[in-house]
Amino acid sequence: MRTALEQGTQAHGFEADLWTLERVGLVVERVTGVSLSRASVWRPLTSRLGSSLQRPERRAVKRDESEIARWIAHEWPRIKKGR
Repeated sequence: MRTALEQGTQAHGFEADLWTLERVGLVVERVTGVSLSRASVWRPLTSRLGSSLQRPERRAVKRDESEIARWIAHEWPRIKKGR
C-alpha cells in the first residue's frame, strides 16, 4: 500500500496532487479490493505510515502583494499612531 501512495495522486488518476482520506480509501479499494471507512483509512496512515494532518494554505485568488506591502508600510503605522 505504501508503494501505491508514494506514486502520488496523479499516478492514480487524480488531477490535484493532494491526498485526502477519500482518495486514499479509493486507492486502497482499487489495490486490495477492500472498502474502508474514513476512520479505518486514517488509523494506518498515522500509525504505520507516519502521515499527519496537513491543510493546504489558503490564499485569496485576487491577492495583491504590492498593495499589501503598501498598506503595511503606510496605513498600518498611521492606524497604530491613532491608539
